[in-house]
Amino acid sequence: MTPRRRRMLFVGLVLAGVTLAAAFALRAFQANLLYFYSPSQVAAGEAPADRQFRLGGMVRDDSVERAPGSLEVRFVLTDFEREIPVRYTGVLPDLFREGQGVVTRGRLGGDGEFVAEEVFAKHDENYMPPEVGQSLRGEPAGD
Repeated sequence: MTPRRRRMLFVGLVLAGVTLAAAFALRAFQANLLYFYSPSQVAAGEAPADRQFRLGGMVRDDSVERAPGSLEVRFVLTDFEREIPVRYTGVLPDLFREGQGVVTRGRLGGDGEFVAEEVFAKHDENYMPPEVGQSLRGEPAGD
């Protein structure tokens, strides 16, 4: 094999390796992307049924139900247009309460109930994630 062909083979292998690494990185990035949806968007069928996503809104008053003897909690999230029942098993944040804005991460169950793996509560009355504020005001996301 001539030195020129050896160099060309080396350059081709390096390019193939870089292309393969970029493809793996993009695939991993896409798989770990979590989109945010409001209860109205979930009710309209815009949320994925087979992937995790974030659901945000306000905890409806008088909707929090705790199962006796377990860490299971059920509550309803609303954007004041639609409501989605949520089930979560675990310790809730200290700031979680009815009438509070929260963002949950999880999947939509087959019965329309959102099964949360994590619950985030806003840290004071002045802060709200921009996506939650926009959905509660009825603005389109991303503006």
